[in-house]
Amino acid sequence: MFKKFSIYIILFLFAFNVNAKDYPGSFADLAEKLMPSVVNISTTQIISTRTNPFPFEFPPGSPFEDMFRDFGEPQQRRTSALGSGFIIDEDGIIVTNNHVIQGAEDIFVTVNGEKEYAAEIVGTDPLSDIAVLKIKSEEIFSPVKFGDSDSARVGDWVIAIGNPFGLGGTVTSGIISARNRSIGLSRYEDYIQTDASINSGNSGGPLFDMNGDVIGINTAILGQSGSIGIGFSIPSNSAKKVINQLIEFGETKRGWLGVRIQIVTKEIAEAKGLDKPVGALVVSVADNSPSDKAGIKSDDIILEFDGKKINEMKELPKIVAETEVGKTVNVKVWRNKREVTKKIKLGRLETSQDFNILEGKPKYTSIKGLKIKVKPLDKSYIELRKLPKDTTGVVITQIDNDSPINYLNVENIIIEAEGRKIKTVGDLKNIVNAALRKSDKTIDIVVINNQNQKRSIGVKLD
Repeated sequence: MFKKFSIYIILFLFAFNVNAKDYPGSFADLAEKLMPSVVNISTTQIISTRTNPFPFEFPPGSPFEDMFRDFGEPQQRRTSALGSGFIIDEDGIIVTNNHVIQGAEDIFVTVNGEKEYAAEIVGTDPLSDIAVLKIKSEEIFSPVKFGDSDSARVGDWVIAIGNPFGLGGTVTSGIISARNRSIGLSRYEDYIQTDASINSGNSGGPLFDMNGDVIGINTAILGQSGSIGIGFSIPSNSAKKVINQLIEFGETKRGWLGVRIQIVTKEIAEAKGLDKPVGALVVSVADNSPSDKAGIKSDDIILEFDGKKINEMKELPKIVAETEVGKTVNVKVWRNKREVTKKIKLGRLETSQDFNILEGKPKYTSIKGLKIKVKPLDKSYIELRKLPKDTTGVVITQIDNDSPINYLNVENIIIEAEGRKIKTVGDLKNIVNAALRKSDKTIDIVVINNQNQKRSIGVKLD
């Protein structure tokens, strides 16, 4: 009996030791090694506003509101924002998020919590939310290297280092909670989800594996109030391709097919004779685009691109974008209940009409109460987003860091406010101005996120 009991004790201790070996006793040595490579980023921006010269306000919709709008003297104020970044080259090349430095007039970085340097922009990419900076100094800096994010597994230990709430030099730990997350924040999404605490100011900072390699760029949190154990990072393997192009060219060069696509539902798959809902359904083909020249047609279902199977619609834009411009690829499509292969020579997204629609710079209007900028929703953008033709609203083009809706994202569409459809920018301004005069300063709005999902939210205006 004693012998049998002893065997159980030995087995238990063996199992305990195996598990304890996988659990790090301390992150101190790793954090100490990595700290000099993580920077705090502060930016400044001058914003012009107008004050009301009258001791009263005109009611929303009043003809006098527009008539006297320009009477106020412009006032300028300097705003600041904080973020994080990390050094990837001895010469002081820094990676961060685009939204950290967007619109900045001056950029300063603090290295290892000590010395501050001015920095300049090397290149930015709003579509992936990545920016590359260069420290204005001849000093030699301590860089970190990228790891293989594809080999990172759910349950692996990770640590995040950054500048939450401006505190600087903050280390948090956790595990990879999930992979391949899509949350409607950007056009190309394949986020790593982690429960390492990430808060405001951590944006642009690195997510490290236990080898001290960067496997992600911390970009977003779920919720406005701070870390709730759900943070999202851009995988390093996706980020490296963008970063290398920004360093080499100062801009990105993405592959382009020239098709509008949508999800293949179970009903669509059955109607088309597919065994299961896979691939991306072609809704329309842009005139004179690579797909048009190759004979791709509306109603085709793209099953495979350059040897890579398309299991879900969202996979195709990312795979195409990461493919070299000018490369000729085989594309398998499902047409008339059989597979057809087409050879397509990829164009460049940044020189296409699709990109012009996404990245064009029409007149933006500030909505002060929400601390955002918006533009009208036009027919070309409705078509690009594959929205119902009768959709009305305004497209968010900029969100200030201190906006009450800073958990939303650029390209979200505000379609309703206070139960009223938004048809023009003026509609939204009037409703927000009226809400600002209420005692509780609250407003209910309905938005369409970047995955075309509707969401109703209550907002406390500033």
